[in-house]
Amino acid sequence: MSIKPSHLRLLDAAAAVQSTPEVPENEKAFLTRQLVQVTLPYRDPGDVPAWSRSNGDLTLGIRPGWDFTTNTLIGYPYGSIPRLLLFWINTEVLRTKQRTLKLGDSCNDFLRKVGLSPNTGGGKRSDRKRLINQMERLFRAKISFDYRHSNPLAEGKSWVNMDIADSGDIWWNPKQPDQQTLFDSKIELGEKFYEAILAAPIPLDLRILKAIKRSPLALDLYAWATYKTYIASQKKKEQYIPWPALQMQLGGDFGNSRQFKVEIKNSLHKVQTVYPALQFNEVIENNTSKGLVIVPSTPSVRPNPAKR
Repeated sequence: MSIKPSHLRLLDAAAAVQSTPEVPENEKAFLTRQLVQVTLPYRDPGDVPAWSRSNGDLTLGIRPGWDFTTNTLIGYPYGSIPRLLLFWINTEVLRTKQRTLKLGDSCNDFLRKVGLSPNTGGGKRSDRKRLINQMERLFRAKISFDYRHSNPLAEGKSWVNMDIADSGDIWWNPKQPDQQTLFDSKIELGEKFYEAILAAPIPLDLRILKAIKRSPLALDLYAWATYKTYIASQKKKEQYIPWPALQMQLGGDFGNSRQFKVEIKNSLHKVQTVYPALQFNEVIENNTSKGLVIVPSTPSVRPNPAKR
């Protein structure tokens, strides 16, 4: 019986994590906290003027970019590829401390950097075509975060426009994806996005991200579980998340609530294969599943100690 490549990736990553539990520096990735708390679409929202997702008092809003040369809607970033792009961007910012990031000498060079394969051809569903399409969707979208503030003394609202890229240049030749170009392909990150990365990066294990890279839900849940595990460990207290709150945070792309619960538990078990320290329990009351509890345990990547 043959083993699926996705399962092989899980087994290989699990073996690597087990043999070297202390994550090497070159295998660390990062994601800003806001994009752990609220996540991008899993599926294409389609031809709608705006899309949003909320987690408590925090709301992520996205408006798709517009191509003025063709007078067409560029569309929303969705699925695994924008998430892989964001992991790479966050990690590169923390490595270089630069707002302007060079993407790669060629299209295939950048494919490898974000963990995709240049060997899937050049067709519509190839990694190359999907990467270029999702890059434009992500870099051209208008992104904002809205916060509601409520306390006994006052209520308020604040917001920050946090576009991924203020500008960009892409010079790759799609017909010759290995060819190096005369000009650099690069993006200049939005200032607020750049500041957010430096202010609150969540450390992740790149080996695990590579193993689950084809599942946007698993990618989100791994980042979320690592963040929640860290909080639980710091507070020495289990973190309870009711199903409705988790469904609001991760979106309504799963049909009914029963299907959502099944998908979440299946994906968390997949994450547990490569992150065995993750401990979670399902809360059952009166024979009804109420939510999940994240138990204090070892974070996937230990944060660096604060500098004194």
